[in-house]
Amino acid sequence: MARDEINAFLGTGTTYQGRLDFQGSVRIDGTFKGEVASQGTLVIGKDANVDGTVNVGQLIISGRLQGEIVAKDKVILHKTANVVGSLSTPVLVIEEGAVLEGQITMGGKGAKKASAPLPGAASATASGDSENSNKPTQPAPKTGLFR
Repeated sequence: MARDEINAFLGTGTTYQGRLDFQGSVRIDGTFKGEVASQGTLVIGKDANVDGTVNVGQLIISGRLQGEIVAKDKVILHKTANVVGSLSTPVLVIEEGAVLEGQITMGGKGAKKASAPLPGAASATASGDSENSNKPTQPAPKTGLFR
């Protein structure tokens, strides 16, 4: 079987509710409500409407998806995509025109979150009400390796 071959297809006009487990690749062009679990690729077509929890290897979205999304490898939002909810993935590709509302968490495999800023790193706040928001940042100190 070719890597890009679709194993299952829920066409336009199809309505499905429940849990979908699969290997390989599946394309949804209809309406789906429930839970999707796979290490493979889920393709959500332009006319699709998906509502629920999605936990897959790779996710390619052209339609509407609302819910909790976890993609182990990558998420691609095409220009017609409309996503509302939480999204967690190490790689996110967004075409101009795609809509994404919600919480995004990104990080590589085994990536460690920094508990303290690096020396000389500037910090920013979303509200801009930080005490130091008007103070200039100091450049990082030079070391023997970076002269």
